[in-house]
Amino acid sequence: MELDLSNLSLPVFEALASDTRIKMIRFVGDKQKSIQEIAEHLGISNAIVSRHVQQLEDAGILSSERGLGKNRNKKMVFLKVDNINIVFPEKIYQPFHLHQTDLKIGHFTDVLVEPTCGLATVDGVVGKSDDPKYFLDGNRVNAALLWFNRGFVEYKVPNLLQADEIPELLEISLEIASEFPLSNNVWPSDISIFVNDVKVAVYTVPGNFSDVRGRYTPKWWNDEFSQYGLLKHIRINKLDTGIDGEAYSEITINDLNLQESPIIKLRLEIEKDAKNQGGLTLFGKGFGNHDQNILINTYYLKKDGDE
Repeated sequence: MELDLSNLSLPVFEALASDTRIKMIRFVGDKQKSIQEIAEHLGISNAIVSRHVQQLEDAGILSSERGLGKNRNKKMVFLKVDNINIVFPEKIYQPFHLHQTDLKIGHFTDVLVEPTCGLATVDGVVGKSDDPKYFLDGNRVNAALLWFNRGFVEYKVPNLLQADEIPELLEISLEIASEFPLSNNVWPSDISIFVNDVKVAVYTVPGNFSDVRGRYTPKWWNDEFSQYGLLKHIRINKLDTGIDGEAYSEITINDLNLQESPIIKLRLEIEKDAKNQGGLTLFGKGFGNHDQNILINTYYLKKDGDE
């Protein structure tokens, strides 16, 4: 589950703001527990437990179903989520000037993928799933969702820096998950990120998420398929490369040769020797939890301090 600081996330924060409900979540763990078992463990009544369970269900944290066998007359409670990720507002780099490129995920310039794989626009699947040839279909430029098990997609965009502009920070913002047939919230994948053919970082995305509907995912998309990803900000500055503030490599912006290159090349790859080969799902505008495409921000200073 992914949260932000909007009112849409308040039910989850409110559900977790209770010592009793936290104890309930710990007790349920990875098992199924009946209302009576939870009540006995916490020393409270079944009615109070039922109210707490309902609030946690409304928040999407717990779910319940009728039991089987000896538990057929009992309401069995279980955890619905494996982890919760909180996205804070982006930092704004006020002292710098900015060039921004809004890159649609279907505008890749090179691709080599293996099934499971496919693309979808906000209206439907492009061609046929699990057939890599449809990555060359004319409608692929309208794709708002892209997934593959192994291989890579590569993008090229113009480098908008002028001769008198000194790059200070390159930021790439995108929503990603791993790839699993149907979905699997615990399915790690090592995604290698290359900029201008330099491997700047390898990020391990934890899963392929379908515990709740993506906020912008079209209604026609199956509930059991990937619903959303995690919004990641890859920042390459003059000191290192980080993802969401955590250092990932010693690659700096000077290693990318931005002042000499007319283009910025971005490649996302599941390498053959990756420890976790869990595939890649890439979300664009119209799918997932963030209504955006890939954003490439180049922050720069003018030479001699010119404005």
